[in-house]
Amino acid sequence: MKENNRRQFLKSLAGLSSLAASAVPAISVAAGRSAKVQDIRLSSNKDYVRLVFDLNTVAEHSVFSLHNPERVVLDIKNARMSHGLVDQVQANSLIRSIRSGVRNGNDLRVVFDLSSDVTPRSFLLAPSGQSGHRLVLDLHNKNKSARVKKSAKRDVIIAIDAGHGGKDPGATGRAGTHEKQITLQIAKRLEKTINQQRGMKAVLVRKNDRFMRLRDRIHKARDHHADMMISLHADSFPDPRARGSSVYALSVDGASSETARMLAEKENAADLLFGDVNLSVQDQMVKEVLFDLSLTGTIESSLDIGSEILHQIKSVNRVHKKKVQQAGFAVLKAPNIPSILIETAFISNPREEKNLRSASHQKKVAKAITRGVNKYFARKAPPGTWLASAEAEYRVNEGDDIKTIANNYKINENDLRARNALFANSLVAGQVLKIPVS
Repeated sequence: MKENNRRQFLKSLAGLSSLAASAVPAISVAAGRSAKVQDIRLSSNKDYVRLVFDLNTVAEHSVFSLHNPERVVLDIKNARMSHGLVDQVQANSLIRSIRSGVRNGNDLRVVFDLSSDVTPRSFLLAPSGQSGHRLVLDLHNKNKSARVKKSAKRDVIIAIDAGHGGKDPGATGRAGTHEKQITLQIAKRLEKTINQQRGMKAVLVRKNDRFMRLRDRIHKARDHHADMMISLHADSFPDPRARGSSVYALSVDGASSETARMLAEKENAADLLFGDVNLSVQDQMVKEVLFDLSLTGTIESSLDIGSEILHQIKSVNRVHKKKVQQAGFAVLKAPNIPSILIETAFISNPREEKNLRSASHQKKVAKAITRGVNKYFARKAPPGTWLASAEAEYRVNEGDDIKTIANNYKINENDLRARNALFANSLVAGQVLKIPVS
């Protein structure tokens, strides 16, 4: 009965999906209470550097720029910070150094010495989940932004999530291999192979052996404006004879099999998560309906991506399931990012555990996944990306070869291959090729 009510309500709200973009509630500043900076976190994105100041309470702040030399000054009213805390933030290509001091007796001043001119933007975040008050400072590199604007076509972004990490080792093979180690190794190889393809850029969600909540993994992919998210895992089963690779997409209505349900429960045990949407709507049914609306467009794409990758993995490893499975993995619940989870093999199978530890096998897996990603985006790249663009189309004639076609159009052969996901040298008469933009 409840499901029928939801479906009826879904129809009545079909034109209201824009309500899912919730307004950030106003944050009032508590008077008289001294704020303390408890931690500083830095992350580098494509166009900017983000610094997050974790606070014990909300605080007033101001930001301004100074030039010759380039600096950004952050003043936090009635605040303090432990001596040396800024030293833990490592310098990078934009920030040369950071220093802090006391201003007007009670205020905190943080100065960023920069290598180039930036546009600073700052905002406050209220407590959410396990996160407390946060002051976020984004430093947008003006020079880099100008270069990006000149390039009309962007790369598609693929977020690679190495499953587990830190205090969560994942499954363990009979030889003592931890899942968290294997997934990170394959993730780094996958990042390398994807970045070798024109028009695609890979970003790692987890770069080292650290624990990350599932919600944070989704947020990381969203911060990078990912067009796709791939979560890597290594399966486990009590029977050591179980073997093969599997690919999963999200299922709103539940897992597609009992095995998938058991597996989803195992992977979700580290962190319970209902979606990735924080809606400022009180009615629970409204929340669920809007969440369903936001997921509808991504699941079909996820299944399509998963099918391409599964087809390529067949050349590297036996597949456990011949079709893309669906389950309620929490890490797949980004409503606006098509996402898949790949169980690369059974780490509980001695033979597959040995393969998973092999550098050559890891490279084969990474290349197979890259081929699948490329084939999907060659068909369905987002508008405005290099892979979605073409100067012209060419219909292949009998006897044509890739090199000759590239020479005739005065384009790079590798670009022609990347735009059309051509991994073999043979062409089929009648096949239509997209001629890439230079």
